[in-house]
Amino acid sequence: MISNFKFVQIAAIALVFLTTSLIFNPPAFAENLTCPENMTAIPGGTFRMGSDEFYKEEKSVNQVKVSDFCIDHNEVTNAQFAKFVTETGFKTVAERPLSVEEFPTLKPEERKPGSLVFIPVEKGITEVQPLSWWHWIQGADWQHPQGPSSSIVGKENHPVVQIAFEDAEAYANWAGKSLPTEAQWEYAARGGLSKMTYSWGNQYSAKKANTWQGQFPFFNTEEDGFLGTAKVGSFPANGYGLYDMTGNVWEWTQDWYQISHDGKSGQTDPLVADKSKSFDPREPGVAKHVIKGGSYLCAKNYCSRYRPAAREAEDPNTGTSHIGFRLVKNIPV
Repeated sequence: MISNFKFVQIAAIALVFLTTSLIFNPPAFAENLTCPENMTAIPGGTFRMGSDEFYKEEKSVNQVKVSDFCIDHNEVTNAQFAKFVTETGFKTVAERPLSVEEFPTLKPEERKPGSLVFIPVEKGITEVQPLSWWHWIQGADWQHPQGPSSSIVGKENHPVVQIAFEDAEAYANWAGKSLPTEAQWEYAARGGLSKMTYSWGNQYSAKKANTWQGQFPFFNTEEDGFLGTAKVGSFPANGYGLYDMTGNVWEWTQDWYQISHDGKSGQTDPLVADKSKSFDPREPGVAKHVIKGGSYLCAKNYCSRYRPAAREAEDPNTGTSHIGFRLVKNIPV
C-alpha cells in the first residue's frame, strides 16, 4: 500500500513530466539571441498552427516552422505612439477626412474624420441586431478613442487603439521593426505550450486576460476588474514572458486573411502576402488582414476568440476602439 507521502511524491513527478511534455523547451538557445530593449527573444521551432475545435477559419491544424525572432513584451501603448507622432507629425487614418474617391455619395460634412466606437447597450434592452453596438463617431481617434469628449489622459500605459493597418505599419517603419506574421504571433502567444486552448492552459479564467464576463453585449460583470482596456501587463505573462497576447485589444498581423490554413503544412515562416488571395465570405471583394488575440469585448457567448489559434478578418482601412498592435524584429540568420 502506498503511503500518502509517497503518493504525493509520485503525483509531483507525474505533474512535472506532464508539464514539460507540453512545453517546447529551448530557453538555453533563447539566451543566445539578442533583442532590442523591451522585446523578448523567441527561439524558432515547429508548432501546430490553428485549431479544429472552434471556428471554421481556424482549420485545419497545420504543423509549420518559424525562425528566431524578437517580439514586444507588450502591446504598443498610448505613450509610445504619442512619441512617434511627436517626432514625425504623423496623422492616423481616423484623423483624416474620408476621401471623395472612396465615399463619393457622402456629403462634405459626412466625410469629417472619425472612427468606429463600441457603444454599450442601454440597460433594460434584451435584444439587439448583430453589430449594432458599433457606431461611427466623428472625432474618434487614437487620442479620443471613444469620441471627441474622451481622452487618453491617465491611460498612457494602455494599448493604443483606433489604429488602422497603415498606422501600425508607419509606426513599425519608424521603430525599425515590423508587424508579426500570423504564424509568429500565434507561436509567441502559445508561450511554449502545445495542444492547449489558451495561452495558459485549457481552463478559461477571468483572471488571466482582459475579456468580457457576462452576457455580451448586455452586461459585463467586470469579474476581471476592467470594463474597457487595461494597462498593459495587468495580467500574468505567458510562458515566454509576453503580456496580453490574448484579450485586452486585437492585434494586427501582416497576413492577408483567408478562410483557413489550408496549404501551410510543412512551410517555414508562412505568410499570406498576396492581397489578391484575401477572401472573407462575409464581404467578398474586400481584402482584409488577419487580426489576432481577441479583446476586452470577447465573451463566452460572443466572439470567444481570446485564444492563440483564434483569428478574425479586418479591413485595413478601419480602426476601432478595440484594435491595437505589437511589433517583431526578425533575427538575421
